[in-house]
Amino acid sequence: MTTRHLTVAAVALLAVTGAGLAARQSAEPVDAAAVAKIRDEALNRSQVWPLFLHLTDGIGPRLTGSPEYNRAAAWARDTFASWGFTSARLEPFEFGRGWTLDGFTIEMVEPRYMPLLGYPEAWSPSTPGLVTVPAVVIAGKTPDQVAAMQGQIKGAAVLQAAAVTNFIVTDRPQPALQPDPAPGATAGRGGRGREGAAAGRQGVAGGRQGAGGRQGGERGAGTGQLTVDQAMRAGGPAVLLKPSRGMHGTVFVQAGRDNPNDSLPKIVLAGEHYNMILRMAQQGVAVKLRVNVNARFHDQDRNSYNVLVEWPGSDPALREQVVMLGAHLDSWHTGTGATDNADGSAVVMEALRVLKAAGLQPRRTLRIALWGGEEQGLLGARAYVRAHLDGDANAGARRRLVTYFNIDPGKGPIYGWFLENNLEVKPAFDAWLAPFKDLGAVKNVPQGIGSTDHVAFNQAGIPGFNPIQDYVDYDVREHHRNADTVERIREQDLKQNAAILASFLYHTAMRSEPLPSAIRR
Repeated sequence: MTTRHLTVAAVALLAVTGAGLAARQSAEPVDAAAVAKIRDEALNRSQVWPLFLHLTDGIGPRLTGSPEYNRAAAWARDTFASWGFTSARLEPFEFGRGWTLDGFTIEMVEPRYMPLLGYPEAWSPSTPGLVTVPAVVIAGKTPDQVAAMQGQIKGAAVLQAAAVTNFIVTDRPQPALQPDPAPGATAGRGGRGREGAAAGRQGVAGGRQGAGGRQGGERGAGTGQLTVDQAMRAGGPAVLLKPSRGMHGTVFVQAGRDNPNDSLPKIVLAGEHYNMILRMAQQGVAVKLRVNVNARFHDQDRNSYNVLVEWPGSDPALREQVVMLGAHLDSWHTGTGATDNADGSAVVMEALRVLKAAGLQPRRTLRIALWGGEEQGLLGARAYVRAHLDGDANAGARRRLVTYFNIDPGKGPIYGWFLENNLEVKPAFDAWLAPFKDLGAVKNVPQGIGSTDHVAFNQAGIPGFNPIQDYVDYDVREHHRNADTVERIREQDLKQNAAILASFLYHTAMRSEPLPSAIRR
């Protein structure tokens, strides 16, 4: 066939496919009366804002394994119970030591006084009280050069990374406003804006920082030769300073899992302040810092907890099938975890309340989950999947769990859903989204999104979906940063979120057949 013939054939195929999808969408039932009840309850008698404020202002940051996280989990369980959901419970999973920050100081005291913007990494050990220490730069040096500086490094604040020259300046594109990508695409959770696992890739000034924060001059750890990190630690520094790539003084802080053998306190500074100290020290200025990290570890209970609640279905023929909705309850410890993910947790709770308050009776059973340990690698969701869905013994449970909905990255209104390249669900999702166009819904997109809790369900063969939300300033200033606070969230958006989640839950639970899944096994 000629190129022209191929083009004509492709257009014809797309037209036929589009017509088929449109026909199926028009045939997909939408319960207008139920939607009206959901909207009325969610928009006019909402309880979502008090829920959100309790998690953020009332409890604050909810690092997994901390007393604050455990308070949040117990509060969510008790709130579900107060609404009449007697099945609400905490389900433990093994996590490890918890960590609490009780006090923190970081100041420059020479050559002049200046408070500095910074936060200790999670699971950082304490300093021996308030200490005044010199700043020593080892950025760009080889392991042998660092080993020769051990006298300078002892008791110092060490700057190992290069200056930040690649601040995060753009947020990920808004997929609901972009043309649909080619089949099989996946939207990276962080797009271009994430300062995640590759946060150590700093600019070239003062030496290149490689993946994971290692210097370009570091020798391979598996060669038996000394590394920069080993040489630095052998010198006995008081604290390691790290830079953030956040814009305008925002500080991105997270950490790997707890390492009980790591005795070195670690502090992340705003990139601008880190660069200032680095420049001064490199120019021969004697910089002294006053530092105190006062932290505690929690060893008594090495579990964390997922919050789970069920609402049994009303149809004897379908009640064994389950439609699930979840969000992660944990956060990092800089801001108050407002956009990541108190907003998601609050609207998940509110969606269940709305359905019950509206007097609706879903045919299938609804199951709600608030996950712990998402920030450390989807740990709570993965523990749930291992316990309840993996393996031959759980084959029946996998068949009965027909859909998992999740809400996590982003903020603001729900614009639509990532369909995980499962175009078979598009007619239903398009039909169910349409009644919310006046509240800001835009469209569903074919691609998937990674790095959040629905991935654990997809990997178990359960169709899992996450909505598209707003990403303006999310990657540049808010995600895992000290600016992740209540001010980033609007009450009307939480109401819209709860209405859409409740409607999708209800329609999935009422459908005669489960949603089709291209990944079910």
